[in-house]
Formats: sequence, structure tokens, C-alpha cells
Amino acid sequence: MFPLTATIVLAALAPIALAAPYVPKGGLGTNSTPPVYHPLSDFDVQSLSLALYQEYIELDLFHYGLAKFSTDEFDAANITAEDRFLLEFMADQEVGHANLITNILGPDSAPKQCNYSYPFETVRDFIDFSQKLTRFGESGVYGFLEHLDSRASANLLLESIATEGRQQMIFRQFEGLFPMPVYFIPGITQSMAWTLLAPYIVSCPENNTVLAWQNFPGLNITNNPNASTLMSDNYAAITHNRSTPLSQPGNTLNLTWEAPGKNVGPNNMYNTSTNAGEGKYVAWISQLNTTYTNLTVLSNNTGSTIQPDESFINGTMFVMITDDNPVITPFNVSMLNDHIVAGPALYQSG
Repeated sequence: MFPLTATIVLAALAPIALAAPYVPKGGLGTNSTPPVYHPLSDFDVQSLSLALYQEYIELDLFHYGLAKFSTDEFDAANITAEDRFLLEFMADQEVGHANLITNILGPDSAPKQCNYSYPFETVRDFIDFSQKLTRFGESGVYGFLEHLDSRASANLLLESIATEGRQQMIFRQFEGLFPMPVYFIPGITQSMAWTLLAPYIVSCPENNTVLAWQNFPGLNITNNPNASTLMSDNYAAITHNRSTPLSQPGNTLNLTWEAPGKNVGPNNMYNTSTNAGEGKYVAWISQLNTTYTNLTVLSNNTGSTIQPDESFINGTMFVMITDDNPVITPFNVSMLNDHIVAGPALYQSG
């Protein structure tokens, strides 16, 4: 018969002995093998390099905006000293994100910071551009994150992109928009993200990683709702409950798009291209859905479409011209790449 103290010790050890059965079978990286935080394929290298290009432009953008505009200009846009401190902290976050991806890729292999050009001259347009840039930055990572071979690297990148999602919401609040008008944040492909990012990069160091992703011809929504002007009476706040939406079903979108073959990106070293045939549809990527509307071609590289009556269309979302309307789900959005005639463009639907 065990003494009382031995019985207590055995009872305390019992949960330890039974711990293993509480771990369900399956899962990735759940054994005792130490994780390796580096790329395991060229797909990983190229995806992480694209993410680093994105982090660097955000770092530069936030510093540039703070330096370009005076205190009076920020105050006139109701961006207070406390708000500007938050902007500076966002830039500090980007330093951390850039260092993280640099360490994953290796300091000798990782791209370096580039030179950029920005399309704004006012504080409100700076805020608007920042909320758009962080939108495709966040969505661009969601599109490839679950496809990385290096699951350990994906884990770290997820923890950084969660911060970027908060940044994007804050810029919407700065702009006077409803902060989060969607249930889900969509993912887009690397080529879609690179198409949106490359035009703002002027030049890069000579030995920077050359990205393999495709640059699609540019798409412009000539009557895109402009929150900076349409919401000039709504200043920065936690939230604004707008009774008049920026867009609604039945709106006509006027579109112009470029022909392939344009030089874009750093040092104009990339060329736009398409594998698609004649444009017939407009694809709308928002939340968990990709839907299509008919494209009406008015003349060479000019056309229109009608905003569909779909409740999931809201926020800052993506539209592109396609030659077909394949079924696309969040996990296989890359299947749309071969059908893109032009775009994506960001549509400020809400």
C-alpha cells in the first residue's frame, strides 16, 4: 500500500502521462522537429521578396507623408499630433516587418529599399493613398500565405500582416470612412499585387531581386468614388455611420485600360503582358467572392460595366477585365491570372 505522499505524487503525474492522447492526429509542423525560418523553394523566395518590396514602400510612404506636410496642413485635415505620432509608430512597425523578412531571406539575398513616386499633394490624398496601398499590401500576402512551402516563415509573416490589417483600418478612420465594412478580407495573387505596386517604384539598387511575377496592363476607373472629396466633411474619427454610400448596385463604372508592352516598375525594367484573349467580363474580388459582370467595349481600350447587386461588394476592393468567367475560390485565385486582360484596379466601393 502506498503512503499518502506517494499517492499524491502519482496523482499529480497522471495528467503528464496522459498528455499525448490529448493531441489529435494531423496538423503541419506539430512534431518535435525544430522549425526552420527560411525559404524552401523559389516560390517562397519570390513571394517573400514581393512582401519585402511592399514593406519598404510603406516605410518610405509614412515617413514621406509626415515630412511633406506641415503641422498646419495636418491640423486642417483634423490629423492631430496624437494621430501623427501613430503614423510615426506605423513607420517603426514597417522597420520591424522589413527586418523580419530580410532575416528570413538572408541579408545578402533580400531586396533593399528603393526610390518611389507618389500621386498626392494634399494630406487627405496622402491618407487615401495610404489606405489603398495597405489594402493591396495586406490582400497580396493573404493570397500566397497558405501556399508557402516554408510553414514556419508563413507563421512569422502572418504575425506581421495582422498588424498591416490594423494599419489599413486606421487609415480608413483617418479618412472618415466606416472602419471595417466587410466580414472578410480578400486575398489576391502576387501578380495582381505586383501590378498595383510596381508603378510607384522609380528605381532600386542594381542587385535587387528581380521579381518573376507578371505585370498586367494597367486599368483605370475614371469615375472611381473619391473618398477624399466626397467625404470632405467627415473628419478622422473612430467611426462614421454614413447614410449615403460611396457606391451602390447599378452604378456604371467607366473604364480605360492600357495595351500590353508598357515599361513599368523600378528602372522601367519590367514589361506589362497578358495571356488572355479579348476582354468580355469584369471580375470583382471582394471578401470571399469573385463575381463577374459583362464588359461593354465602347472603343479601343475603353468600356464600361455595371456594379452588380451583391451584398459582399464593399470597402476598398479589386476589379479587373477578363476574357472568361471561371469559378474562383479564395484558395485558387491564381487560376484567374491567365484570364486577366487588364488590372486589377482598386475600386472604392465603400
